[in-house]
Amino acid sequence: MSEQSSAQPLGIRHVARALVFDPADRLLLIEYESVHAIEPDGKPLRFWFMPGGGLEPGEDHVTACRRELSEEIGRADCPIGPQVAACDGPFHLFRQSRDARERYFLVRLPDDRVDTSRLMETEDNPLHGTRWWSVSELLSTEARIEPAGLGELAARLVAGHVLEAPIILNWRQT
Repeated sequence: MSEQSSAQPLGIRHVARALVFDPADRLLLIEYESVHAIEPDGKPLRFWFMPGGGLEPGEDHVTACRRELSEEIGRADCPIGPQVAACDGPFHLFRQSRDARERYFLVRLPDDRVDTSRLMETEDNPLHGTRWWSVSELLSTEARIEPAGLGELAARLVAGHVLEAPIILNWRQT
């Protein structure tokens, strides 16, 4: 796989994302297509990612997370739980590469109802849809899930483990 590289330093982007679980303990992910990375067969790399996005001026992470969930999955009513993970560092799969400072929050929905009709409006990368993933599917898939360790974190959360501090995750190497 190839990735975009640049001699110029990447801009820092502060991001809030949500690990959104339904009552069946499935995690909601969005499938994107990279405009930079390609598979060995020459096709664009596809990857799965959590709902969320960049902080707007004056927003904190929780406020941004709530706004992003309203925009991307039509759920403005979500109680935002604790921060459960973070992932910092260069990320090159989206159209605009960035030095990401991502914070991940636990969200439990009372049902699996989502409205993704506005999702295409908010994204600059091609996207292919959303899917609810069981923990066993997350742990056994060969699909690219970002960041690395997300499946293991989901398993811990579903099992009811109380995290003393947010887990540090890392971007997958290509």
